[in-house]
Amino acid sequence: MAFVLLVLILVGVWLFCLFDVLGTDETDVRHLPKFGWFLVVLLGFLLGAAAWLSLGRPRRTPEEALWPPPGASGGPKGPDDDPAFLRDLDRRLRDDE
Repeated sequence: MAFVLLVLILVGVWLFCLFDVLGTDETDVRHLPKFGWFLVVLLGFLLGAAAWLSLGRPRRTPEEALWPPPGASGGPKGPDDDPAFLRDLDRRLRDDE
């Protein structure tokens, strides 16, 4: 059972790297063209995946690694953060009494 789990994890890492190569912009790839990295990961399996993660993947600056990204809106707000919702809720509660 542990062997099957290990194989599934390794295949998952390999697939992640394969799709990561495909999803990365051509201008961001380091050391090889995108198609070259695709072949390295496809044919090299775990060694190719390790090479992609350490050598080919685009480097992120600390600002890019932040979540949420700078300049992004605060994201969706809950209803308790919406003043119009709170006013409507207060009005409906007072009508029920």
